[in-house]
Amino acid sequence: MKHLSKILLAALFFVSLTIQAQDENNPWAINVGINAIDVYPVGDGLGEGTTTSENFFDEYFNAEDHWNILPSVSRLSVARYIGDGFSFEVIGSVNRIDKLGDVSVDDLTYYAADGSINYSFKNILNSSVIDPFLGVGGGYVWLDDAEAGTFNGTVGLTFWFTENVGLSLQSTYKEVFEDNISEHFQHAAGLKFSFGGKDTDGDGIYDKNDECPEVAGLEQFNGCPDTDLDGIEDRKDACPEEAGLAEFDGCPDTDGDGVPDPKDDCPTEAGLASLNGCPDADGDGIKDGDDKCPDEAGVAENDGCPWPDTDGDGVLDKDDQCPDVAGTVANNGCPEVTEEVQKTLNEYAKTILFDTGKSTIKAESQQVIDDIIEILKEYPSAKFSVDGHTDSVGSEKNNQRLSQERALSVKNALVSGGIDEFRLSAEGFGESKPIAPNNTRKGRAQNRRVEINLVKE
Repeated sequence: MKHLSKILLAALFFVSLTIQAQDENNPWAINVGINAIDVYPVGDGLGEGTTTSENFFDEYFNAEDHWNILPSVSRLSVARYIGDGFSFEVIGSVNRIDKLGDVSVDDLTYYAADGSINYSFKNILNSSVIDPFLGVGGGYVWLDDAEAGTFNGTVGLTFWFTENVGLSLQSTYKEVFEDNISEHFQHAAGLKFSFGGKDTDGDGIYDKNDECPEVAGLEQFNGCPDTDLDGIEDRKDACPEEAGLAEFDGCPDTDGDGVPDPKDDCPTEAGLASLNGCPDADGDGIKDGDDKCPDEAGVAENDGCPWPDTDGDGVLDKDDQCPDVAGTVANNGCPEVTEEVQKTLNEYAKTILFDTGKSTIKAESQQVIDDIIEILKEYPSAKFSVDGHTDSVGSEKNNQRLSQERALSVKNALVSGGIDEFRLSAEGFGESKPIAPNNTRKGRAQNRRVEINLVKE
């Protein structure tokens, strides 16, 4: 019978492990310790000649006189958490009985296999240390050659030193279904080790506590990963694969300019936030990569370069109507025709010779025409009028016509030499504007003339 009880106890233990494996999400615990058997406080005897208390719970704590304790590990239990504070526990225990109440007996061998449904008050108390519980269940007891089934009621308390290790104390009353074994108390004390839970991602954190159960992570982030190890968990990290800074939501700032790399158009060169992290060496507000003159302050309209002043007249090319010829600010960068230049033009113009009574220019006047053209080219924005004049010989009508034709002939010659025709106008005044008396040969010669005058706008 003794060997049979040992076999049954081992089988029961194996079955309990099998039950645990049915649900990996439920944590389980093993309790290893000692037990004490006490028949005295039950108010009943165990056969003839035994003495127990007449009152229930009498001398309940009298361990020295009534408790039977085997001085070695004598109790082993396995428990599985079911849910909502309930757990199922399977217990195997062994003892030596030499005290049956007030009667001493020869050593009797005691075995018990029990099952219990326990309810923990830990969550109700909202405590991580104090864990009182109640249990109800049944089992089977072997006392030498006697055996019987039992109905059990348990009260206990576990002190958790850590989340997984605690000291468990409990007392179980066993109501026996046969008369050959007395009702009795079985007290127990042991170390309780909790295990269990499914760990899908294998990171050592059970799924029930793992906020990222399918991705291996770190305990400090409740099981969530920090791929780049920057101290910011991936789900809160805008750059989870690059170590970065918390102030930039986990993104790096390689060049240290205060602009995180994802928003930095120049991540390896320190720059300005206003230019998306790119540098501006000349401080003209144009990033160096787009600045054709990065070391010289310029303007965006000229690709970052300053506006040139090609002719050096103090008027920028963009405002200079004569960018290749030095002029004056007052004349929009173009040279101004001085009185001296005007005088020179008319001195040249007076020497232009025409065929008598005609508007055709004599060949020997070509050099004069060329000299006038060179002067006009120096003033590209200036406009001039070519004025034709005659003496008073002949009819006024013919003189008017001839002066007009000669003025037009000079204009055409100047245009042929490269002067923009829109800069020139031609007008004949006939004999209406003499500059000398017409009653002398010399005076008439002076009146037969062409003038080139600046048109003032």
